[in-house]
Amino acid sequence: MFPSDIQAVIDDFLPICRELADGRYAVSIGGSRARKTSDELSDIDFRLFCDSLVQEPDQRARFEEQLEASIQRWSRQGIIIDGCWIRKIEDIDAQLNQWRAGVIAPQELIWSVWGYHLLSDIYQQTVVDDPFGVIGRWKEQLRQYPPMLKQALLQQHLESIRYWRNDYHYRNKVQRKDSVFLAGLTSKLVHDLIQILFALNETYYVGDGYNLVVVGQFRHVPHDFAAKVEAVLYPGQAADVFEKQRSALL
Repeated sequence: MFPSDIQAVIDDFLPICRELADGRYAVSIGGSRARKTSDELSDIDFRLFCDSLVQEPDQRARFEEQLEASIQRWSRQGIIIDGCWIRKIEDIDAQLNQWRAGVIAPQELIWSVWGYHLLSDIYQQTVVDDPFGVIGRWKEQLRQYPPMLKQALLQQHLESIRYWRNDYHYRNKVQRKDSVFLAGLTSKLVHDLIQILFALNETYYVGDGYNLVVVGQFRHVPHDFAAKVEAVLYPGQAADVFEKQRSALL
């Protein structure tokens, strides 16, 4: 599945991840490498799911030191590893049930613009080792796009764009040329539109990156959507730029 240099990293990390886990476990790779959108700048995102971590403090510290040493060693060879995100299986089970029931709860994380969307990460991740069928079970649960999730996403994001379409604050900010407010709101409304398209096409939101590339492959998508979005986000320097931006977005 992976180039030889990436496979070498996996072979190095896998025994360490296994030793950190107590009980059931699964190891995977997420991010752009799982989505098959990686390039020469992409890092490697490991995930370790387990019932719990080893409890003996010295043993746990030793494994964590080995993990950090491996990260540094591969970094010197030009391969960036974004650590190993460790989470409990029972926590993922509970969160998956919430999302599938239409409870939209992106997790605010410092490295994510619009929040971490669990379903996308779980559904798209590439399995490295899953002897207990943990990830396989999750992927099977997500094989069919949840109808309640679709309904909840459409309701939330349609409510947002319908509100802002006629909001007088928006018109006033355009007249005042409030660039910071308008930059933020424009990004938010574009995000709302993208979320609506993902839901309509029953595709799990891929996260912050490559949205327009994925949207461009959808069956249900407005004509020239990507070009129109880019024109709205980068409107130029004309005197009436904010008026044109708002008009184009509406």
